[in-house]
Amino acid sequence: LLDLYPPLTFAYNVQTMSRPTSTNILDRNLGRSGGRSGDVSLSAFAYIYSELVQYHQGRAASISELERRLESAGYGVGLKVLEMTAYRAKETKRETRLMSILHFVSSSVWKSLFGKAADSLERSIDHTDEFMIIDYEPIASTFVSVPQDLGSLSADAYVSGIIAGVLDGAGFSARVTAHSVKVEEGEYTKQGGNTMTGMLPRKDKAVFLVKFSPEVLSRDAALER
Repeated sequence: LLDLYPPLTFAYNVQTMSRPTSTNILDRNLGRSGGRSGDVSLSAFAYIYSELVQYHQGRAASISELERRLESAGYGVGLKVLEMTAYRAKETKRETRLMSILHFVSSSVWKSLFGKAADSLERSIDHTDEFMIIDYEPIASTFVSVPQDLGSLSADAYVSGIIAGVLDGAGFSARVTAHSVKVEEGEYTKQGGNTMTGMLPRKDKAVFLVKFSPEVLSRDAALER
């Protein structure tokens, strides 16, 4: 352990007892300093995410377990994203209404993570406790090729875990699942292909199904009165 993690040392000026001018990443301000210096290389993300999927794939006995592992990995990220996004937006109050938190996720959180808002936020016609966040350019599954023996696997399960973490951290417990749905002809067209990768538009979209717990719905109904 000592070879991997050498003891921390600090250099001080003997006369002024001040720290050196070079700053550690932990000493930097959490607020954005302008520009897009916080962006991560898409190729770097694709490589790391591929390793994450393969890591959990080797330890999962079924497709459902693999998706649960990816969701669990994203859940902790969601809790941190909520705190970071709220801090950067200088929010002094938390959301208490159901639609408000969904708009927060599909806009502020999505922009923080992917540089753009989600393409659509819809409510289920058949079930009042279900909502759908739709992304026609899901970055997590852009470079993932699902083999035939894992045909029903949703490579966007990691993102659904992030959404669940954000909602749970904000006090809106919900079950979030990711689904890959075929894009119908004429449903979504954009000049220049995928805005993030420059690739041709995808034939499928990511639908994140959010199913809120009965307690959340009851609380929201009471606030509406």
